[in-house]
Amino acid sequence: MTNGAKAADKRKRKVDKCAPKVAKSQSKTNEQAKNIVCSVCKQPFLLTTRAPALEEHSQNRHSKTMAECFRDVSK
Repeated sequence: MTNGAKAADKRKRKVDKCAPKVAKSQSKTNEQAKNIVCSVCKQPFLLTTRAPALEEHSQNRHSKTMAECFRDVSK
């Protein structure tokens, strides 16, 4: 390999290294995972939300029980 080929190869590697990277955001996935919805205020919650957090929402926001706000969720 000649020095000219080495320089061209080095420039190519540098361009590949500095190329803009694709963002790895989970915002679309998180929006699709919001399938627990409060029946009073229609606020969506992630599927992984635990019962204590839902209970806290229903007590603090609506002064109701979790069963009244989230009919489809079991403890």
